[in-house]
Amino acid sequence: MKVTNLTSCLKKTLLFGFLMFTSMVTQAKGLSLYTPNTRISAPPGASIDYTIDIINESSVVRNENLSVTGLPSTWTYTLQSGSYHIDRIAVLPGEKKSLKLKVEVPFQVNKGIQTFYVNAINTTSLPLSINVTERGAAESELSTTQNNMQGDNSATLTYKATLRNRTAEQQHYSLRGDVPRGWNLTFKADFKAVTSVELEPNSTKELTIELKPSATTAPGVYTIPVKALTGATAAALDLEAVVTGSYAGQLTTPDGRVSTSARAGREKELDLVLRNTGTSTLHNLELRSNLPSNWELRFEPEQQDSLQAGETAHVKAYLKPHKNAIPGDYVTSLELRNPEINTKVSYRVTIKTPALWGWLGVLLILGALGGLVLMFRKYGRR
Repeated sequence: MKVTNLTSCLKKTLLFGFLMFTSMVTQAKGLSLYTPNTRISAPPGASIDYTIDIINESSVVRNENLSVTGLPSTWTYTLQSGSYHIDRIAVLPGEKKSLKLKVEVPFQVNKGIQTFYVNAINTTSLPLSINVTERGAAESELSTTQNNMQGDNSATLTYKATLRNRTAEQQHYSLRGDVPRGWNLTFKADFKAVTSVELEPNSTKELTIELKPSATTAPGVYTIPVKALTGATAAALDLEAVVTGSYAGQLTTPDGRVSTSARAGREKELDLVLRNTGTSTLHNLELRSNLPSNWELRFEPEQQDSLQAGETAHVKAYLKPHKNAIPGDYVTSLELRNPEINTKVSYRVTIKTPALWGWLGVLLILGALGGLVLMFRKYGRR
């Protein structure tokens, strides 16, 4: 009887111990951590946000200490539940809680994979990895996808650039450029002309840079350095401007006067000056005219094969008004043209009364005066 009772007690003790052990194993193995993105690629200075679920699959409340290990001392993180920073969390049986983990990748960091762990202490651990895509540094960057633009002297060359603040602090950048004398350089941000911009850490700003060469810039390739400067950092970029030159011409006279006098039916010699006021050579220049009806005009020479920038050429023009032209002022139009330019000038011509008619007028006046004198003498005595 005593043996039977002892055996029964032993069985109960073993059963209780087995149930306790099973319960402990179930509790120990009933907690897990989960996030879908276990390896993320990011550049230096990035902020990475994880949503991590802590799941209680056991039959008891789990109150666990939390930690993050494996991150270098220069990396920082925050662990939150809702709006609170936490290091311990309780989860009801069969439920889960969501945690927010933010990891800040420093600016000065080597390229490669950094593995770290989110731990529910003494229970489970979640390994995570960040692939740093490039070697970082605390600096600023000014870049463009197209640094070469081409145009003539009248063109505005427009470049698109990106300024990036890769430092850990807000920066106030002063924008500058070194251009030849007479050129205009304009920075624009958000469609407004600016001389400086502010950038938050690890942020970028899109810039438009406009270059306008001077009217006298010779054709060629020009390197224009531009900079974004702060007291702590600087970024530079070289722009290339290909100036093809400008086309401009002037038609005038040696003394600048564009008027003359002439007589009807008689040829009048005029002196004209052709001037290349652009920066590129002018080729195949032609002279044309628009005259009153039945007037004649010829040029010697009629065409100028080439005229270098800044050079002048002299041309003779022979104008012959119509023989029946009435005395007065007439406006003629002279034109200098080629495929690149078309310059016009109005030339005023005054037709004078013929000399014969002038003498006849004098004689008529003298005759009239003589008649008055005779009449005065004849009738004045009465």
